[in-house]
Amino acid sequence: MDNPLLSPESLPSFDSIRPHHAKPALERVLADNRALIATLLAQSEPSFATLVAPLEEAHHRLSRVWSPISHLNGVANTAETRAAFNECIPLLTAYAAELGQNARLYAAYARVMAREGASLAPAARKLLANALRDFRLAGVDLPDAHKERLREILQKLALLGAKFSENVLDSARAYTRRVTDRAELAGLPAGIIDRAAADAAAAGLEGWLLKLDQPTYLAVMTGAESAPLRREIYEAWVTRASDLGPTAARFDNGPLIEDILRLRHESAGLLNFPNFAELALATRMAKGRRQVQEFLHDLADRCRPAAIAEFAELEGFAGRKLDAWDVAFYTERCKRSRFQVSQEELRPYFPLAKVLSGLFTVVERLYGVRVRERLGVATWHPSVRYFDLHGADAAPIAGFYLDPYARAEKRSGAWMDECVNAKRLPTGGALPIAYLVCNFSEPAGTAQALLTHEEVTTLFHEFGHGLHHMLTRVAYPSIAGINGVAWDAVELPSQFMENFVWRAEVLPLISAHVDTGLPLPAEVLARLVGTRTFHAALDTLRQIELATFDFEVHADYDPAAGAKIEPLIASVRRRISVVPAAPFNRTPWNFSHIFAGGYAAGYYSYKWAEVLAADAFEAFETAGVFDQRVATLFLDSILARGGSVDAMDAFVAFRGRAPDVRALLRQTGIAA
Repeated sequence: MDNPLLSPESLPSFDSIRPHHAKPALERVLADNRALIATLLAQSEPSFATLVAPLEEAHHRLSRVWSPISHLNGVANTAETRAAFNECIPLLTAYAAELGQNARLYAAYARVMAREGASLAPAARKLLANALRDFRLAGVDLPDAHKERLREILQKLALLGAKFSENVLDSARAYTRRVTDRAELAGLPAGIIDRAAADAAAAGLEGWLLKLDQPTYLAVMTGAESAPLRREIYEAWVTRASDLGPTAARFDNGPLIEDILRLRHESAGLLNFPNFAELALATRMAKGRRQVQEFLHDLADRCRPAAIAEFAELEGFAGRKLDAWDVAFYTERCKRSRFQVSQEELRPYFPLAKVLSGLFTVVERLYGVRVRERLGVATWHPSVRYFDLHGADAAPIAGFYLDPYARAEKRSGAWMDECVNAKRLPTGGALPIAYLVCNFSEPAGTAQALLTHEEVTTLFHEFGHGLHHMLTRVAYPSIAGINGVAWDAVELPSQFMENFVWRAEVLPLISAHVDTGLPLPAEVLARLVGTRTFHAALDTLRQIELATFDFEVHADYDPAAGAKIEPLIASVRRRISVVPAAPFNRTPWNFSHIFAGGYAAGYYSYKWAEVLAADAFEAFETAGVFDQRVATLFLDSILARGGSVDAMDAFVAFRGRAPDVRALLRQTGIAA
């Protein structure tokens, strides 16, 4: 049987891939890799060329097979896709643990480092150093019984993370809110109302049907004049996959959180770390628990006085005490009152086609690469598009898929992921290919997709991740692009790109009124720029609240007492937040970043990397947003280097010094 997942084509055959292809393809490539490892270990004198390079090729092939399986589970989640994905997880985690705990392979890598390390190029030496560290963190030196237990834990954690994500998705899918009185939709944008009408018609209902997707949730929170509607949608959102709310106990992640934290803590203990937070920090830019906590505490202390003043002003504007479901609504009203600009009113200026055209122009002016759409590429949904990146000589250097719209079978949020990793090995090369995924509102009928400025920022953010992946010049897949980059530095390129959407030099490139074609007027731009620092302290405290909860739940976990999620999040809110939380708020139950993603004990990375990004962008502000010297230095020092250099060394190579938190405080207006 031909299996499209095993095809050597440059792009996955998404029109041919079916769920039943997943497990056989993965089993085949894992068997091939195991056979190769056995052959390589039979060498008497392994070298970088005869051991490490062949294994890089093997890992690359495995990634090529696994990437479409994992991706489809996130963007085209059906019962069949989910079952296939869950069948594969134990196979993949068992292989990874087996590889990491292979003492003979570890010894072979160590011999290569001892004999060749001093003569290798820096990137190859960094690859070896990372690999030796990762062997130790996988438990290669543990007694056999502990190795086996660690493998069991990793298997269970992988399955629990997948189930956590499924529960969040299923809980959101299970909720709809039917509206029969048009007056109840007052304040909602026309696009959301049209989509709700279409969804109701598709369900055979009169009126409108609101679904619990991210665009609908945000539109209701910021625009709905009906406080009861805001409260209902808010409660449905913050209680997803919990013991409360409209789907109470049907998809409850509470027991999964307990199991995840217990197993993570046990895995850290097996590896001689006092807790999971310390284990996670072993591969991070931050050096130890104390540095992370001091960073969060310092930032909170700097922001809190301003945040208290901001919230008092908001309640003064509203003329009453605010509930949690009122805050976004009155924030938007207050912002509109002060700056005479609103996100919804900006939509006509940001057609998706114009935003993409302008984004591609920005990238061309900065880095000399051109983006061109390629038609006829097989995708997983009709709305998905494919683009090539061309270098100065017009040759293709990378590519990416763009999946812009929310769907019921697609998880919420926005992300970049790797479709194909870059490589330049003796066995051949591969161009890097990315997935760029967003959850914008799909336009009804033949209307154009119109974005808010916040959604434009999201698109630039994810494209920043994509550039990090696609503009790499590293030959080895395990340290190319975002691979091997310290997790608390991986958001630097993405948050850096957000800065461009606020610049007068860029707004004319990305804005054109859908009816007139005119760019955003200068006076509107000035007011929009004013909104950037509006309630920045409140927004920062919200991120610090989540980061502190994440870090403390992993650093202070006591297996004898259990997770105690509710008391902990309540304690964190008392210490940090100035906005009252609803008593039914169950954010940890749907906090997929830390319980189903890669941010466990690392959610602080967003603020950490935001400091790096603000400081880096100041170099562009000083020299000029499109200054070629600075842009080339940023490309050479950060984007092109991937994980081939230490994150701090890469930043210092660009800025000439360590990062300075004051850059972020200046950028957000908090310093003032």
